[in-house]
Amino acid sequence: MADWWMHRRTRIEETAGVKETLILPHCPQGVGGAPTLMMTEVGIPIALTLRYEVNPLLRSLQPGATAAHEATALWEVRTAVGSDREVKPVERHIHGFLESLPFGGLTVLMCLHADQVKSLLRGGRGDPDAWRLVPRRRPLSRGYLAGIGVAIGACVLLPYGEELWRCVRARRRDKKRFTSDEAHFRATEGR
Repeated sequence: MADWWMHRRTRIEETAGVKETLILPHCPQGVGGAPTLMMTEVGIPIALTLRYEVNPLLRSLQPGATAAHEATALWEVRTAVGSDREVKPVERHIHGFLESLPFGGLTVLMCLHADQVKSLLRGGRGDPDAWRLVPRRRPLSRGYLAGIGVAIGACVLLPYGEELWRCVRARRRDKKRFTSDEAHFRATEGR
């Protein structure tokens, strides 16, 4: 929520440039791009971990997703700093905190599933289920999963959905403005 608030406060939909567009091509102003990509990079491994047993397959996917998340985070900050948008120290600290969360999650999972870390280091030898998704033996309750879903909806999907909506709205406004300016230029050029 803090990152979304900083984006909103700096009017990211009006200040981010073409460089940020590259993070998520369907959003020309770049709004919602990096957060959407980064949340997907960590969301998929989290969803798999909530539904399936932790094994060498998941233990190898999780660090890969964390590395992708870190690379995207660096790209996002570099793009934001290179745009017209002011990125204040507090926003950089927020980003630093958000970047640390996947590493914290990895560490906790490594401690809780040390046996699977050892299995991964052995290449999963001797474990027929090492490299396939195995449903949890004790599934998490529907209420627990629903609570996680509500929290994600309220703290992630709603704010960044609103940010994406602002992006689309700004894009339409800018497109109309460009079309109007272009028509005016052509009309005055003919004189």
